[in-house]
Amino acid sequence: MADCERIGLVVFAHGSRVAAANEAVERVARKAADEGGFALYRAAFLELAEPTLQGAVVDLAGAGARCIVVAPYFLTMGLHLTRDFPEILNGIRTKHPGLELKAAPPLDGHPALAGILVQRAREALGIRAPGGG
Repeated sequence: MADCERIGLVVFAHGSRVAAANEAVERVARKAADEGGFALYRAAFLELAEPTLQGAVVDLAGAGARCIVVAPYFLTMGLHLTRDFPEILNGIRTKHPGLELKAAPPLDGHPALAGILVQRAREALGIRAPGGG
């Protein structure tokens, strides 16, 4: 993975007033951590839910993470990713200079997104995937 001793993963989403939406992000964070082999992980939210990104980073550092990768869970490169996310990361870096903080690329532009949309459209139409899957 990285050149860090203990690595933490944060899945960073917008946040919602709807608890089920935030719980869905927490499930994705857990599954991503399991699949990626990250023992230390948290979901974090920009607004409307807790913990914030700062809070999640503090939690992971307290659990022994020395390197934390933040994976943004946003679909497009809007203001939150182009302005807010870098500002928040810079603020955390200033407050925690001994912690290595890395930002993963956003979902925007990932080649798997189109395939996921096709799969969902086929599900809506009751069409099985090619090859019977």
